[in-house]
Amino acid sequence: MQTGSLHSPGPMRHLVFVVAALSAACGHGSDPAKSATGSPSSSPQTTPSAMPAGNAGSVAHPEPAAVGSGSGSSVAATAPAPAPPKPPEPVPPPESDPPAPEGHDFTPEARALLAVGACGDVAAPAGFDAGLLAQHCEVIKKAQSDYMTKWVKVATAFFAAHVPATAPKKVVYPFAGGDLSTALTVYPDADEITTMSLEPAGDPRTLATLAGKDLQRALDKIEFELKFLYRVNFSNTLNMIAAMRSGSLPTQLVFGLSALKIHGYEVVALRYFKLDQDGAIHYLTDSEVAAAPSATTAKAEIRNFVFANAELRFRKPGGRIQTWRHIRANLGNEDGKGIGPGLKRDPRVLKHLESKGQVAGMTKAASYLLSWESFSIMRTYLVGHVQWMVSDATGVAPKWGKPAGFEYETYGGFVAPHIQAGSAISKDWRVEFAAEPQRELGFRFGYYDKKNTNHLIIMRKKP
Repeated sequence: MQTGSLHSPGPMRHLVFVVAALSAACGHGSDPAKSATGSPSSSPQTTPSAMPAGNAGSVAHPEPAAVGSGSGSSVAATAPAPAPPKPPEPVPPPESDPPAPEGHDFTPEARALLAVGACGDVAAPAGFDAGLLAQHCEVIKKAQSDYMTKWVKVATAFFAAHVPATAPKKVVYPFAGGDLSTALTVYPDADEITTMSLEPAGDPRTLATLAGKDLQRALDKIEFELKFLYRVNFSNTLNMIAAMRSGSLPTQLVFGLSALKIHGYEVVALRYFKLDQDGAIHYLTDSEVAAAPSATTAKAEIRNFVFANAELRFRKPGGRIQTWRHIRANLGNEDGKGIGPGLKRDPRVLKHLESKGQVAGMTKAASYLLSWESFSIMRTYLVGHVQWMVSDATGVAPKWGKPAGFEYETYGGFVAPHIQAGSAISKDWRVEFAAEPQRELGFRFGYYDKKNTNHLIIMRKKP
């Protein structure tokens, strides 16, 4: 959901679209146009398919004793001693964790924000108002619990049955806003997940500077936006602008930490980064962080854009390390006022994504931006690199996917978009849904259609 861009209306973003014509910012909290650099100028229950049998290993058995036979022989053949059993194959030790990333270590700040902002099951740092945190976490934990019961559990069963084991383990989610949780629901075993939107990850230094009414106001913003996201399954563009670009806390990061809490992951490491000209990651160094605008006196939007791109490493207790990267980027072709250069002038994000090779994809509530010619570069990237993708009708439509060798599988129903931004591609999706068998969908995935019907599309490369 590319939220809050000149191009993107968002969930409920039809309001934004009405106010600013071709300015639809994608629904799940990601705006169509985002600065690739992160600079201010520049979101039916099915039975899971059987998992492939694991390699149980081989056990060596002694060969049977040879029995001599002789016609009418009066001498009994002596059986040779059985060969000793072969020793079992050595079990390789578990792979060691990858080395810690370079750059300034923000892991302590991540764990503090997990406790204070996302209400994870870790102790909050000393010095915070216990009553305020208890009040905040009562709201957040209820929202997280309701969301887990009503959406995550139902959707998890669906995706466990439908995402193939062969899907790439690198996931790309454009127009994502603050929606790491859905990506973890669809791809819980991904090695890395890259989300992109107009919203910056946010300055992690600010939690230590807030107290009293200032902290309460910052937590109130997080409560409002998280409850909205968990209730309707996408984010509101205008609200995301205030909460994530100008928020006193790094709201995008807190949303990601809340997703880790919901799905049972623990924080391993947090770094911030920018992209070099070739798309490679450059982690912010200690000296670059020390030179950043003051966490106490600089405007929030200035600071949050300095800390626009974040890499959070996480794992299940005892499990392997996985990686989430969020990149603030204008995903439109052209530059946009206040949202930075587009992919034509600044292709660093595109180069970074292309370096991943073949990927799995997803998008939802993306204001139909992928059907606009002004977002054709991002659409072309997806068509050229995705092997398996899930979306609502804001994904890659059949008119582009089928000529490139994709097939589609639809769930729920679609007759027309609920916002004007999707009118140009409406017929293409309506024809596709009409041609497919009716398949039930027991949960919302991004936008509903004009008749308030839930829908979901799987797009996969033909064998």
